[in-house]
Order: sequence, then structure tokens, then C-alpha cells
Amino acid sequence: MSQHLFKGKHFESEIIMLCIRWYLKYPLSYRMLVEMMQERGLNLTHTTIMRWVHQYSPIISEKIRKHLQPTNDSWRMDETYLKIKGKNAYLYRAVDSQRKTIDFFVSDHRDKDAAKNFFKKALKARHNQQPRVITTDKYAATEIAIYEMIYSGIISVKTILRKVKYLNNIIEQDHRFIKRKIKPMLGFDSFETAEKTICGIEVMHMIRKGQIEEIQSALAEVEFINKIMGISA
Repeated sequence: MSQHLFKGKHFESEIIMLCIRWYLKYPLSYRMLVEMMQERGLNLTHTTIMRWVHQYSPIISEKIRKHLQPTNDSWRMDETYLKIKGKNAYLYRAVDSQRKTIDFFVSDHRDKDAAKNFFKKALKARHNQQPRVITTDKYAATEIAIYEMIYSGIISVKTILRKVKYLNNIIEQDHRFIKRKIKPMLGFDSFETAEKTICGIEVMHMIRKGQIEEIQSALAEVEFINKIMGISA
């Protein structure tokens, strides 16, 4: 597995994963990581690390999602903005009442269709269940999307839509970790790189929040990620 995923790379798989984990987990720039690696006797370029992040983040996310603990049926959903090619784009996110991440979705529009795409993605994820209640911030397009999905049978008719802004403080506070990481990036060059990078950031945030039972320490995190990526201890 490791030989396949890291075939042709000029650096050891452990070094590659170290750079990726640190970049996704902490508010570091690519150039900061270059300097940190130089102190360890490794000469890297920021573009090399960037390519690693774009290549491996979706793989890490896919493999880790299989180990996520189940979320509960009380969803808190909201969207925040980010920059792609200098223009506003939107990051749809939801957590449950215990702050566990339900899912995320990057969209270039903030509208009914974007909200629907978010819910479809979240409902397909194996760690989620049909929501008993969905709390939103009263944004009209999101409300319409939910009602239409209830009507079409994608969301259960028993689901309650709760339009209480202050109850969404949980998700608004949860945005802060993601924004703290995204802000130093000063935007993304493309929609594709935004999706690839954010999926890695989100999954590292899930680990930080204890959504994987096997990971109870920083060392356990390293060992777990290396294991699912096929890197021998």
C-alpha cells in the first residue's frame, strides 16, 4: 500500500505525512514548513509540500471517514465564506449537538442548490443519520432547500426545522478553527485546490474533537494516520 501511494517520491513517506499533517492541523504556511524542515536538514520547496497536500488530503479524508464515530440526530448547520481566485465562495458546514462534525461542502454560490448539495453529501456519509432536528440561522434559501428535500423524501418528514439563530452558536464557534487555518492562506487559487485542502483540514479537526475512538493522543494520531496510509511503524 505504502509503496503504491508514495511511489516515485523523492522523500520518505514519513516525511511527506509529517508535512501534510502539520500543514492541515496548524496555522502554518508552506514557506514556514520549508524553514522547519530546513532546520531538520531537509531541503524542500513550498510547491512540493503544496502538491503533497493536494494529492494526499482527499486520500487521508476518505480513509479516516471510515473510522468516524456516529453523530447524533440534532444538526446545527451554517455557512461561512472563503476566497477562491479573489472572489467570495462559501463553506457549508454542520455539527451535531455534541460539536461533532457532520460534514462540509464548498460552493461558489450561497443558494438553495448549494444547501441541497450539502445535505445530500452529509446524508450519504456513513457516520451520519437522518436528522431529527435541523437548526439554521434563518437564511431563506437554506430553509427552502430543506422543505423541498422533505417533500421529495430525501430528508425525513419527521425532521423539524428550527430557525433559532442563537442556538447555532455551536457551529459558529466551530467555524473559528477552520477559519484560523484558512485565513493565513489568503485565499485559494482554484475551486479544486480549495476542496482538496479543506477536506484535509476538516478531517484533522474531526480528529482533534475526538471523533475517532482509536486516537486519544498526538502520538496515537501519528501512528493511526501512518497505518491507514500503509506506512510501516
